[in-house]
Amino acid sequence: MSKVILITGASSGIGFTTAKDLAEQGHKVYGAARRVEKMEELKQYGVTPIKMDVTDEQSVNEAVEQIIAAEKRIDVLVNNAGYGSYGAAEDVSIDEARRQFEVNVFGLAILTKKVLPYMREQHSGTIINVSSIGGRLTTYFGAWYHATKHAVEGFSDALRMEVGNFGINVAIIEPGGIKTEWGFIAADHLKESAKGGAYEEQATKTAEGIRKQYSGNMLSDPKVISKAISKAVKARRPKARYTIGFMAMPLVWLHTILPARWFDYIMMHAS
Repeated sequence: MSKVILITGASSGIGFTTAKDLAEQGHKVYGAARRVEKMEELKQYGVTPIKMDVTDEQSVNEAVEQIIAAEKRIDVLVNNAGYGSYGAAEDVSIDEARRQFEVNVFGLAILTKKVLPYMREQHSGTIINVSSIGGRLTTYFGAWYHATKHAVEGFSDALRMEVGNFGINVAIIEPGGIKTEWGFIAADHLKESAKGGAYEEQATKTAEGIRKQYSGNMLSDPKVISKAISKAVKARRPKARYTIGFMAMPLVWLHTILPARWFDYIMMHAS
């Protein structure tokens, strides 16, 4: 059955791949991002690009109302927009930390709040929040990024309980290591934030390790996440969590069974 789907962060990486795959499966897909020109290629697969800045409530309102005017409904919302800003908690400015929360948490919440009344009215819908295994564990120099992903996990769990009686599902996608530009952006933020500071030596070493990892061939293709999202879209009752991708399940398992300081050691020496 074809569904009307809105996916954010569709200009690259997981969002781009997922928008393409869902459209090819016969769904009516709206791909949202700040830079519409980067989604031009998606048109050939049947995706409708739509301009949206998730941190701007007016932009969110206009985009959702445009979809409702055309389709009269939204069946699935995939909150995928987000980025990783690494750096020592002491080094990262509060402005940058706040921006991380604005994009990864509050932007997700603004769009969810806008879509929910339509889903309640139609008494059906699925909200899929792309979190990370970083919402279940913490890596070296990722304090603010992990704070946002832990927040997404808690928000999603509460939301699932709140909206279930209205026929609305909430699922969390928890990617492990996925081969996208995410790692290079995180590494750049880490190295830049540490310049001239007390953490520069270790931060530089860690940033180089992240770049090496994301330049290699061990990480999972974004398609594995697209497939997980497709499963959640199709399911009458999606799983609460889809933990998938390179080292996702093993790391979550290790974090569960190991003493905290043992796991800290592994994370500090992983790269």
